[in-house]
Amino acid sequence: MTTFLELGVDQDMVDSLADQGIIEAFPIQEQTIPLALEGQDIIGQAKTGTGKTFGFGLPLLQRVGADPEPGVQALVVVPTRELAVQVYEDLELAAKNRAATVVPIYGGKAYEGQIEQLKDGAQVVVGTPGRLLDLASQRILNLGDVREMVLDEADKMLDLGFLADIEKLFAKTPATRHTMLFSATMPGTIVTLARRFMSKPIHIRASDPDEGVAQANIEHIVYRAHSLDKDEVIGRILQAEGRGKTVVFMRTKRAAAKLQEEMVDRGFNAASVHGDLNQDQRERAMSAFKAGKKDILIATDVAARGIDVDDVTHVINHTVPDDEKTYLHRVGRTGRAGRTGIAVTFVDWDDLHKWALIDKALDFGVPEPVETYSSSPHLYADLNIPEGSKGRLKATPVKERAPRGGSSTRAGDGGSGEERSGGGRKRTRRRTRSANPQGPGRHEAHGHEQHGHDTEGGGEPGAPLLQEPGEGSAPKRRRRRRTGGSGDGGADGSAQ
Repeated sequence: MTTFLELGVDQDMVDSLADQGIIEAFPIQEQTIPLALEGQDIIGQAKTGTGKTFGFGLPLLQRVGADPEPGVQALVVVPTRELAVQVYEDLELAAKNRAATVVPIYGGKAYEGQIEQLKDGAQVVVGTPGRLLDLASQRILNLGDVREMVLDEADKMLDLGFLADIEKLFAKTPATRHTMLFSATMPGTIVTLARRFMSKPIHIRASDPDEGVAQANIEHIVYRAHSLDKDEVIGRILQAEGRGKTVVFMRTKRAAAKLQEEMVDRGFNAASVHGDLNQDQRERAMSAFKAGKKDILIATDVAARGIDVDDVTHVINHTVPDDEKTYLHRVGRTGRAGRTGIAVTFVDWDDLHKWALIDKALDFGVPEPVETYSSSPHLYADLNIPEGSKGRLKATPVKERAPRGGSSTRAGDGGSGEERSGGGRKRTRRRTRSANPQGPGRHEAHGHEQHGHDTEGGGEPGAPLLQEPGEGSAPKRRRRRRTGGSGDGGADGSAQ
């Protein structure tokens, strides 16, 4: 392997990286750094996690200079807030021994701090298109002196509808600037963009030509799972031998919040990142995950591009992604920096057709995943889970009064979401629905977000499921039980 010093990187940045144990360059860095240092425009095609941030960041900082004049001279444009934070942190690390100032500019944060840093003469800006254009239109951000410009994750920016904003940003910079564009894929729109705004770019592709579409260093495991059993399956996977940091992807922000609450209740050290959290909360969760204070991150796709952590061992898709591109972006959080990883995907009955399309596109050869339960022997074998493991690390307090003589289940019991059900009739009803061949298809759309919480207290609309009409008590008595805090309300009291 080649060192950064051998590639021509200044000693102060070499030392900064060495302090963090970063000494040898990755392939994308070996190919881009020497050319970029000479001012060559570059189109870099590389997956997330291949080290491209330093591939463009080190030359950018070196060309700006160790002690540059005040004012924005370098601009890095990224599609998401999370990626802006990640790129900023990497450049800040590399520049810690030089006078150049790097600042992040993105939405969701107060204007004042960002404006103050710009007025103080920051030379390198990492930002998202919307906030950059906003500050530029207010004449607070001056792009007229930009000499270095980078578009990172260009394909994602186009997917998010930022093409017009990117063109406006290019128009505000000098035509003679040095430009680098990085993208995992190269659709025709990006090629057109490059021809318009770049000068004789060299196309660099940093990937093994023998490697398939899906990363060869990731083991892909696919199960057809019951929605009410998924929490228990995840709890058991989290106890697999050798499991390190784990990312669980959810379809909705509500489902992400509920799963985090459930996993914490089961004794796991989980954080979440989703659209209902403000930017500060999301950043705190990401920081805790990167630092190892939390080893499980539950996320929606909004955060996928910003999870740049080298030591993620497992990715779990709680539901099937929308397409093969989203699948690759999700599972790309593991198997990074030369490491191996495991990607587990749950397929619901209603999503079998969607999985079949992904399976065909990625050539997995698993169009119909094996039906899997938390008690399935092959689950333990596939994921190296110790025999006898349950999906709970600690017992959950159970209400003293069980409804209608039902007995509480033991902490850690698996099965079809019965863990929180207190009354015998409720368990019987759930078993009946799950056993019905038509059942999963009929209630799957609700099940993937319920996780066993059919009610969140006795007074919620879900409560009538506990008793069929004419099944004993009169309606008046049932209402009195709910308001009194016992009876039906106690069945799911632990779900609060």
